[in-house]
Amino acid sequence: MAFDLPKLLESVFEPEEGETVVVACDRPRTPAEDNPQWADRRVWAEEWREAFAALGQRRGFRTLPLLTYPATGANGAPLPQEGELGGKTVELEAVLVESTLAVFLTEYSATAPLDAITRKKRDFRAASLPGVERRMTESALAADFREVARRCQILAQALAEAESLEVHFSTGHTCLFDLRFRRPEVDDGYLPRGKEGDRVINLPSGETFIVPYEGERPGIPSRTAGEIPWVEAGETVVFHIAENQVVQVQGQGPVAARFREVFATDPARCNVAEVAFGCNPMARVTGNVLEDEKAGFHWAYGRSDHLGGTVGVPAFRFPQTVVHQDLVYAPGNPVSVRLAVVHKATESVKVMENGRYLVF
Repeated sequence: MAFDLPKLLESVFEPEEGETVVVACDRPRTPAEDNPQWADRRVWAEEWREAFAALGQRRGFRTLPLLTYPATGANGAPLPQEGELGGKTVELEAVLVESTLAVFLTEYSATAPLDAITRKKRDFRAASLPGVERRMTESALAADFREVARRCQILAQALAEAESLEVHFSTGHTCLFDLRFRRPEVDDGYLPRGKEGDRVINLPSGETFIVPYEGERPGIPSRTAGEIPWVEAGETVVFHIAENQVVQVQGQGPVAARFREVFATDPARCNVAEVAFGCNPMARVTGNVLEDEKAGFHWAYGRSDHLGGTVGVPAFRFPQTVVHQDLVYAPGNPVSVRLAVVHKATESVKVMENGRYLVF
């Protein structure tokens, strides 16, 4: 069946009469920074805006001109103060606060700053699509989101009241993630006006996530510890984790050197910020994190406040060094999950084995 953008917008957002919708995209700061996928994404953003405008004529809501702004340069970084709307310079936050629904088709993830707007305005929700590509209309964006939601809820139940998550990787390394004092959240592709809970989703959607305990309670250190492998460009890197922090990057090549520089630049980046299970059955692993993470297990480092954690912009040295970066271990990646077990006070639940889910 051919992809139907208006149908997707209606089924995901259910926009109502009287709402104000804004579609946004970031633009390269220099020509050298641009790439073909990003250029097409900016064109696609206008097509999404036009689809919202046509839908608004039928349903009685307003769609603003396309909002553009200079790229932040990092996932999760604060948005710039100013952008352009209909050829005029505007204050970005003012436009967002004026709106009830924002949809961002961007190169760099705006999920965290959009989540901050939901804390300032109750009647605001947003979808973040960092790195989205048209080809996803034949993969993750084409999923049956009723099935996605069902899977998300099963995973949320498995993680509910968990004390820890034990992950064994195909390389033989193991890491224990401390889940005390936390609760799971779902990103199931459904974001109507007035939705309870998290009011920011990714598109394509399909994951259940949780922030490990970060040791913020006096006298109660985090138990997150172990070794997490990563293979990139044929090089194996091992992150050594203690008390929910990356404390060492093991490896001799340029990839390991790059990660050491990433963490040395700002210690707040060492925070283990998320563990999650992607469960979109149509997601394909291609190297695009937005879709890859919806296909299986992943974790992230850096900023966590937008997901229910405690590490936000003030924890970082500079706004430019703020980041939330996912690393994905779905089948098709060089490293996968051999076994994932959730430990609770009264039971243990095997979630994955040999890269496959056991709970659905």
